[in-house]
Amino acid sequence: MSDIDPITLSVLAGRMEQIADEMDATLFRAAFNPIIAEAHDASHGLYHAATGDTLVQGKSGLPIFVGVMSFAVKAVIEKAAKDGDLEDGDIYIFNDAHIGGTHLSDMRLVRPYFRDGALFCYLASVGHWHDVGGAVPGNYNPAATDVFQEAFNLPPVKLARKGHINQDIIDILMRNTRLPQSAMGDLNGQLGALDLGVKRMDELLDDYGADTVAAALEALGHRAEALMRSEVEALPNGRWEAHDFLDNDGITDAPLKINLALEIQGDAITLDFTGSAPQCAGPVNIALPTTVATAYVAIKHVFPSLPANAGVMRPIEVIVPEGSLLSAAFPAPTGGYTETILRMIDVIFSAFAQAVPDRVVANAYGTINALSIAGKRSNGQPWVMFSFYGGGHGASIECDGLNHGNAPISTATIPPMEILEAAYPVMFRQWALRPDSAGSGTHRGGLGAIYEIEVLEENGAEAFLFGERGRFAPKGIAEGGDAALNTFSYEQADGWHTPPLASKMRGIELAQGQAVRLETPGGGGYGPAQGRAPEAVARDVARGVVSAEIADSTYGPAWREIAQ
Repeated sequence: MSDIDPITLSVLAGRMEQIADEMDATLFRAAFNPIIAEAHDASHGLYHAATGDTLVQGKSGLPIFVGVMSFAVKAVIEKAAKDGDLEDGDIYIFNDAHIGGTHLSDMRLVRPYFRDGALFCYLASVGHWHDVGGAVPGNYNPAATDVFQEAFNLPPVKLARKGHINQDIIDILMRNTRLPQSAMGDLNGQLGALDLGVKRMDELLDDYGADTVAAALEALGHRAEALMRSEVEALPNGRWEAHDFLDNDGITDAPLKINLALEIQGDAITLDFTGSAPQCAGPVNIALPTTVATAYVAIKHVFPSLPANAGVMRPIEVIVPEGSLLSAAFPAPTGGYTETILRMIDVIFSAFAQAVPDRVVANAYGTINALSIAGKRSNGQPWVMFSFYGGGHGASIECDGLNHGNAPISTATIPPMEILEAAYPVMFRQWALRPDSAGSGTHRGGLGAIYEIEVLEENGAEAFLFGERGRFAPKGIAEGGDAALNTFSYEQADGWHTPPLASKMRGIELAQGQAVRLETPGGGGYGPAQGRAPEAVARDVARGVVSAEIADSTYGPAWREIAQ
């Protein structure tokens, strides 16, 4: 391939990013379920024809999908090579988490893109479907001991052959969901996004030619690698260790360790997770593709200016011991993958904080608190309200943490209260910031939130929670304080109760008028508390962010002179 000049490369990079962004927007506007339409739990990208490596990803999709979708495309490449029948117009579909990463709720569509009869690249779409069968509505089953208890498990199969949809596959999918209308709408949205991607790629190659665009894609990978190596070379050499724990696996009430040794030498980084807990019975296991992808997400936070391209990971070695919960083998349950990858990111940040504290933030709240509330309406129609919930982000060397943000694994948004109340028979009694939930520090962490949700349906409902940070608080860095623990409670005829496993529970029966309450953690603090300006403490107390009692015990009484 010929060399490509920098200006043309920049223009083509922008054009290809725009294709992925437009695919994202197409699905967000067409999807039926709020997790995609409102929360943007989906992603699209362009992938290498031979290796499946990520070439370009949309900016609105979830960062965790950058790496895992590469494994999904590789799985399709392997299947196509085995079957020997890849053709223009084919579309593969699957949700197998052990092959494609994340969990079974994430439905993946992969489409080869051909130009003049030759395979040029792959286009891929992934979206979180609202319900894919399994024992628990919404698929976050905290008591699952294998994938079959979590959801319908689909390996890579052809949804379309040469442009003709295989209705049998659709019939199977729609028979294995409690919400077929929602699933069908999401599927059509993903198909529409892929159609748009093909159209835009045709236009791009018509304008610049296949050779020039292919040269640009290759150059972007090399540029991403060179940028990464340059960034790493500026860091100090050394080895640093960090660890943290998951509350439990939802089956056995015992903590699970995530262990990391970070090593920086020259222009290369090693992330060694040896010493992490073995594969467990419950659904906090993750497959190897998810672990590698999570390492990418964390690295991308540490080096935010780098592009979303597989070249970034070439200088990074990720060591994951076989048999650990970070490389779980089929059919180990993986439904709660979000909780484990959030802890991985916390551990990676904690290790980098020892090497380059100015580049990272303290731990964020560390759990999506996957809460499903489900039941049947008076007409017999099932309803499933699944959503994730926010908390505080960690403080940094520059400022306090973000109040009530979404998890650092994503650019998704928390579905608005008004959307959830309009779609389901529930009412939010409370949706507010949680005082005294942030870690103290020269810069304090962001605040967590309080959500209290009442069931309005006369038939009642059943609730399921899959959370974390109920026993191990988000950590501060550089002497910053830890944040508050996650707290979940549910209302019964005799009052309020909490789960025996702190952060996980299934089968909570709720009568009409009863509620559940989430009190989410804040973020960890940055720097010693005595370094916080009294004016900032006084402002926090005046705004109700920090109580006067906590301000006195944590920061001392100097703020009271300012308040007067």
